Amino acid sequence: MWYIIFGVLTVVALYGLYLLFKKAGKQGWEAIVPFYREYVMTQLVGRPAWWVVLLLVPIVNIFIFYSLYLDLLKAFGKQRFWETVAAVLVPFIVLPMWGNDPKVVYRGQSATEEFKKKYPYKKSTAREWADAIIFATIAASLIRGFLIEAYMIPTGSMERRLLVGDFLFVSKLNYGPRIPNTPLAFPFAHHTMPLTGGKAYSEIINIPYKRLPGFQNIERNDVVVFNYPMEADAPFNRPVDKRENYIKRAVGIPGDELIMKDGKLTVNGTLQYNSDDLQTSYIVVAEPFGLSEDILVKKRYDVDLENTDPSQGIYVLHITEAEAEDVRSWSNVKEVREVIFGTDDSNYASFPNYDWDSVQWSYDNFGPIKVPAKGWTVQLDDRTLPLYQRAITVYEGNTLEIRGNEIFINGEKTDSYTFKMDYYWMMGDNRHNSYDSRGWGFVPEDHIVGKALFTWLSYDKDGSFLSKIRWNRIFKGIK
Repeated sequence: MWYIIFGVLTVVALYGLYLLFKKAGKQGWEAIVPFYREYVMTQLVGRPAWWVVLLLVPIVNIFIFYSLYLDLLKAFGKQRFWETVAAVLVPFIVLPMWGNDPKVVYRGQSATEEFKKKYPYKKSTAREWADAIIFATIAASLIRGFLIEAYMIPTGSMERRLLVGDFLFVSKLNYGPRIPNTPLAFPFAHHTMPLTGGKAYSEIINIPYKRLPGFQNIERNDVVVFNYPMEADAPFNRPVDKRENYIKRAVGIPGDELIMKDGKLTVNGTLQYNSDDLQTSYIVVAEPFGLSEDILVKKRYDVDLENTDPSQGIYVLHITEAEAEDVRSWSNVKEVREVIFGTDDSNYASFPNYDWDSVQWSYDNFGPIKVPAKGWTVQLDDRTLPLYQRAITVYEGNTLEIRGNEIFINGEKTDSYTFKMDYYWMMGDNRHNSYDSRGWGFVPEDHIVGKALFTWLSYDKDGSFLSKIRWNRIFKGIK
């Protein structure tokens, strides 16, 4: 229905432009042909004809079109604030109205000095400020939405590769920018209004998933920003593009088969991403109160406060293997052992949180599991249905019923399903301090936001006055 309404309003707006072109001495049909229409506009307003080439450049083309469009309206004497706003927001109303108004006539090329001298128009201070604010808001929104956006790392789930307090630039272009699902939104707010709370967006217009072409596909082990899939559920029930932003490593891409055995990840039969930066949990046994808090903070050793009891000399640290060796060398340390979550550890039960023959996956032991790829057909049975049911229903919008031993999708009996999207398996580098795909499963392609490029600033809240800024991390690339 929305497509029909949009189509009708577009036809009405083009009719108004048709009438204005005729008033300017051009053929009305020229207002309907894309690109040629803008070429004719350059003639009517006095802009260089080569501007038309810029219409092929994403994002830039938006500014070029509206510059020509508003210059054309100036050529008809329409440049007051309300006229400009109306021409952008409701062209299907004002363009036919002006096209049929005998008082509205073509005055000449509005971008030329002769025109400006002949028809001087002095903007008030308030109008100057309003134009500047509107332009800056639109420009910043387009850049954030389609080019590049800044993010801050709030948690330690990607330590040591990314630290709490790192500020990143994330590219929307690498994987292709998404068309916003909910374009009606408060500027610069993600999903919640600042100060007042409440939704910062409207779902009156909800555009289906569409992604513009990118420079590359997601490669295995890319660091990716994506929308948290579980916010499709209550109490949030947010549209895809308004779900919380997460950042993890794409350890599994479409078609991969993953197995996690005793904390070691294997993808397609090969040990994967066994980096020196990976962190996991270690139990440290020392004398009561034997580890200095100042030393732990200075070395950035992440203490699991929930499971640490200094009075008993028991410390649980999220650290790398090399850091564990460092701790072993301390004179007051008796033992350091790595924590491995077995299939009997209910506190770290892994997706899909389902028992197969009394065996449940854990964060350190799961799989094999295959990551769905667009066009892949999975046979549905007692083993596969728990893995893929959420993707079939929540992410791809189907209904699924189980009647006895039979499966019905969208009311039709079936024993298989063909996926409509690609999916990814995301995990944090801080393996025991990361809530990721092991907790909630696959990330659909329509949730992908962009690729993390580099750190442009890093702020250490625990640093001294002179060491708050981590200078060695500024402009550091993300691998």
